Amino acid sequence: MTITRDPLPAPGTSRRAFRTQVAASLATDHDGVCHREQLRRRGVTRDDIRHEVQAGRWILRGHQTVQVQPGGSAADWWRAVWEVRGSARLDGVSALLAAGLRHWEEATVHVSVPEGTHITPVVGVTVHKTRHTVDITGEPVRTTPEWAALHAAAWAGSDRAATTLLAMAVQQRITTGPRLQALLTRSPALPRIHLIRGVVADVTGGAQALCEIDFAKVCRTHGIPEPLRQAMRRGHTGRIYLDAFWDAYGLAVEVDGFQHTVGHAVVEDALRDNVVRNDGVTVLRIPVLGLRVAPTEFAEQVKAALHRGGWSGDPQR
Repeated sequence: MTITRDPLPAPGTSRRAFRTQVAASLATDHDGVCHREQLRRRGVTRDDIRHEVQAGRWILRGHQTVQVQPGGSAADWWRAVWEVRGSARLDGVSALLAAGLRHWEEATVHVSVPEGTHITPVVGVTVHKTRHTVDITGEPVRTTPEWAALHAAAWAGSDRAATTLLAMAVQQRITTGPRLQALLTRSPALPRIHLIRGVVADVTGGAQALCEIDFAKVCRTHGIPEPLRQAMRRGHTGRIYLDAFWDAYGLAVEVDGFQHTVGHAVVEDALRDNVVRNDGVTVLRIPVLGLRVAPTEFAEQVKAALHRGGWSGDPQR
């Protein structure tokens, strides 16, 4: 927060016009909110604020925050940092949103403070205390996208939400897989760290060789018959290799690593699938991230497809 000192009202300027002008200039950089100290340094007094609040033109949003204009999410971010005070910084999914993450809604604003910081609870704000040093950036002050992504996954309400947030942060180019991997080498033991390491490996593309191994484990766990791996078919560009194939039941499963969401991969996958389907084979696609967060659901889909193809195995074994 940058604080400068302005002169008092020019001769002939009404008190109300003066405070309205000052508040508007400050609110421009803060999505409609002002910090009390900012206003004070610019000559707006407690009485000025009280008059505007009583008149219904301004709204108090805590001990430090005054809403002087309509605002959006950024106003909530500024309020959270100002009201928690100290070394508070946006963190987790809130820092990702401030960095440009799209298509995600969060009911609370997440901030973090160093362990041992005394805080006062703030409505609408979730405060996390961290024992490790984090890198910060931007305004309102927030953790870097790499720290934000790892913390968002660690603090998420479920493994599925954690996986989705990490994938979205990379897909939307808020950060990259290699940057997350580099940070993991020096980050502390976070909640669900094993899941986080696995997902980061997935989105980086370094775990492709493990996709089939993970799927084989799912098959064994759920009583699915052993498929033929890397079965060869003829396609539009020559040979096509299927990750898993049950010839007797007319079913193929493709386990998609993260690279299948990038560039022309979607087109190539569609062409491959259509060749196989035109041969009368059912094709199921399973994202490798799905093997981490919904293995049972995908296994049930595979079983259903096998039964339609004539498999008489007992789903309950």
